[in-house]
Amino acid sequence: PAGEMGLEPLFQAWSYFRRRKFRECADVCSQLLERPPSEQELDSEYTVFQAAWNLKTRALTEMVYVDEIDMDQEGIAEMILDENAIAQVARPGTSLKLPGTSQGGGPSPAVRPVTQSGRPITGFVRPSTQSGRPSTMEQAIRTPRTALTARPITSASGGNVRLGTASMLTNPDGPFINLSRLNLTKYAQKPKLAKALFEYIFHHENDVKNALDLAALATENAQFKDWWWKVQIGKCYYRLGLYREAEKQFKSALKQQDMVDTILYLAKVYLRLDQPVTALNLFKQGLDRFPGEVTLICGIARIYEEMNNINSAAEFYKDVLKQDNTHVEAIACIGSNHFYSDQPEIALRFYRRLLQMGVYNCQLFNNLGLCCFYAQQYDMTLSSFERALFLAENEEETADVWYNLGHVAVGIGDLNLAYQCFKLALVNNNDYAEAYNNLAVLEMRKGHTEQARALLQTASSLAPHMYEPHFNVAILSEKVGDLQRSYTAAQKSEEAFPGHVDTQQLLKQLKEHFAML
Repeated sequence: PAGEMGLEPLFQAWSYFRRRKFRECADVCSQLLERPPSEQELDSEYTVFQAAWNLKTRALTEMVYVDEIDMDQEGIAEMILDENAIAQVARPGTSLKLPGTSQGGGPSPAVRPVTQSGRPITGFVRPSTQSGRPSTMEQAIRTPRTALTARPITSASGGNVRLGTASMLTNPDGPFINLSRLNLTKYAQKPKLAKALFEYIFHHENDVKNALDLAALATENAQFKDWWWKVQIGKCYYRLGLYREAEKQFKSALKQQDMVDTILYLAKVYLRLDQPVTALNLFKQGLDRFPGEVTLICGIARIYEEMNNINSAAEFYKDVLKQDNTHVEAIACIGSNHFYSDQPEIALRFYRRLLQMGVYNCQLFNNLGLCCFYAQQYDMTLSSFERALFLAENEEETADVWYNLGHVAVGIGDLNLAYQCFKLALVNNNDYAEAYNNLAVLEMRKGHTEQARALLQTASSLAPHMYEPHFNVAILSEKVGDLQRSYTAAQKSEEAFPGHVDTQQLLKQLKEHFAML
């Protein structure tokens, strides 16, 4: 019987699948599955029933599919209760937990803000840049400002759908496949069906244990010669937190079949084990076999950026652009690097390139506004910020724009406007430590010492990794004669930014004063 447009229903479903209309594809397959399963396809080992089952499984998987390579969110438990640490005190430049202090000649924290883990802010938000590695439980529970959530992710499956909920979303009548009644051994002997079923269990049902059982049976059935199954077992082990077992599987798969994806998965394992140097070597070996592979060069650049080696990161991002000149992440990171290296005109060229490519969002116009202001192209500054406010999708983005407008107002000397802008930033995002700090400076200029102190205390408790609030508290306390509090705050400031000259001078003065007493 013919379906819509006079097409055979199975072909119609396949056509929907090819056009990424997964909901319609699943519906047509459901109708086929309700028919009697006796009709056999000619010249094929498949029945129509099996083909429809396979296609529906794939359609449902695609609806909730997330690429495992890029989706890497560390929850509080993974960060704080990490049992995989090899050395508690790693050598400088070999750990992501203790990034070196700008050994790559990048700008200092006085010029380029840092995240709570001590790394400079990147030009592009990725899962690994959002969480950072907090040093204490208290700091982990305080949400980093870039995460855009009210609380940190609480487990490795933060980005995955909870068990069983995806099937409710895609199948109102209940789950399509009842996993508890599946005979996995039977399916493992049918490689074509087994692969579709594995992806369904892993991505759609998010049942890693059953997926692992199926993969183990299937790889055994393939006499351990199929690299694809080894990669899938590695993915399951990674999700379960068994990183060393995952490493073995990925290495074994690489021996059988050299694949870029497998290299990326293996590098993820090394980064989770906090072995960035091993991951770098792996990427570089991969580049020998796959010269010019963008994802590998980009992986190297990300690691250098996380290790605070900004110059090397910029070099590799430029290599990425030689291979793919529309790579958004590379353009954004090089642009932000130029901006913080006091070259706003060059940064402006990179951000304009993104605009030409069709990137049209609040963050881009925000950056264009700042670049125009610092490059003294004042005619474009306010219109860019207006566009950014119009495009802002949530309150955090709106707060960022108002905060930057406050900076523009300070730059042109309109302190009343600056005061209003910082206030508006706080209305939109109550946890904006930088805005509290700058409001405090404006209050100090007005002579309102108590308000300034209260604002600075809020800023330093919200962002203990920033040195500015601590330093401002130290200056304020010293002015009113509270030398002990000034000394304590100055020490915190030095801890956050050891190379800050003004803090060192203040500490020296206070020590001399205490010596006289």
